[in-house]
Amino acid sequence: MAYQFKIRRLVEFSDTDMAGIVHHAVYFRYMEAAEHAFFRSLGLTVAPPKTMASVGWPRVHTEADFSAPLRFEDEVEIQLLVAEKKSKALTYAFRLRKLNAPEPHEVARGAITVVCIKMINGRMKATNIPKAIADKIQVAPARLLK
Repeated sequence: MAYQFKIRRLVEFSDTDMAGIVHHAVYFRYMEAAEHAFFRSLGLTVAPPKTMASVGWPRVHTEADFSAPLRFEDEVEIQLLVAEKKSKALTYAFRLRKLNAPEPHEVARGAITVVCIKMINGRMKATNIPKAIADKIQVAPARLLK
């Protein structure tokens, strides 16, 4: 069972704003990329083919706090931690660190809560996380979530 995942990426020019720093909304794309990679690492996908009985994961809460800027070509590590697991929802905590500094340091923290849904008659309906998915995910130890 997994509770943690990390990815690294370079900041693209298109991620930056007119001040030359990463636009605040881009951090959510970074967090979402980590979530998708986390699922792939478990042999899963957040978007199964329509031919399969599938679930979706809409966001019901997002947040972010920023402590230092990222700029074009900075290397950033995005750490995902499973902060909470309920029968129908997952909350991820994220830590983003700038790696290409004399001393790597945290630049942002965030969180995303997703709800497991099925489409029923064209409407989203919250549903229990399928056992095949739930059995692969566990909550991170409290010491990591501080």
